[in-house]
Amino acid sequence: MLLQRVVTALVLLLLIAGALLSASAWPFAVLTLALITAAAWEWGRLNQAPAAVAWAMGALVAGAGAGALWAQWAAPAASGVSAWWWAAVSLWVLGGAVALRTGPTAWPLLPRVARWLLGGVGLWGAWLALVQAHALGVNFVLSVLALVWAADIAAYFGGRRLGRRKLAPAISPGKSWEGVWSGVVGVLLLAGSWLLLDRAYGFDGPSLYTRLVQSLGWAGTLLALLFLAAMSVVGDLVESLVKRAAGAKDSSRLLPGHGGVLDRVDALLPVLPLSLALLSM
Repeated sequence: MLLQRVVTALVLLLLIAGALLSASAWPFAVLTLALITAAAWEWGRLNQAPAAVAWAMGALVAGAGAGALWAQWAAPAASGVSAWWWAAVSLWVLGGAVALRTGPTAWPLLPRVARWLLGGVGLWGAWLALVQAHALGVNFVLSVLALVWAADIAAYFGGRRLGRRKLAPAISPGKSWEGVWSGVVGVLLLAGSWLLLDRAYGFDGPSLYTRLVQSLGWAGTLLALLFLAAMSVVGDLVESLVKRAAGAKDSSRLLPGHGGVLDRVDALLPVLPLSLALLSM
């Protein structure tokens, strides 16, 4: 299992690194669209979609992504797209709060079509935010991805060592409030370090953290980082809720040793559009 996990991670890392460093934006857009298409198929399966419907969901998300590329919505200055980011934020904040409050038993009571639609739109929007982030520079998109990774890693180790108070025992028994606050500390340390690196090296453009300081000031940036860290937890918990409602341990077995694509990107789904929304203020 460990060997599978390592090999899968290395293959994904090489593919994504190659796409990120390509002179063209197309390899990254196409690779990530393929992953999000797989995630849409997984979402359908977790939400009682017949096989044909689950495949159709993947195809629709892929088609919507191709349409967005054709319409040049992946460009940072694409008109009208920023409204989507705020709509996505509202959906994640309000919908996430309701879903987590009502728990796994209430989720299947929502009509299947509504669940399919919510997942498909949310996945497509997160992918569009990802390619727009890439258009702002490799430094920027890596800083967004690293925020989620830092929150997750710090929460894992902080929760294991300090965890006492359960965060959401009916959804994810292993998560604790101490883990959440450890994740926040990890994000703040990462942001501070990245700001220093931005100032020293410049890279190919400002990171998320530098742009937040330029746009919101220091106090606003602190609040924004707390919000982003919190929403990464919400994304993780919502996917855990859906899996628990479906009686599934993993979203699929597409990534040997890692489970499914959704298992790897769940915390990114709200953070990507929220990052761009904060910069549009």
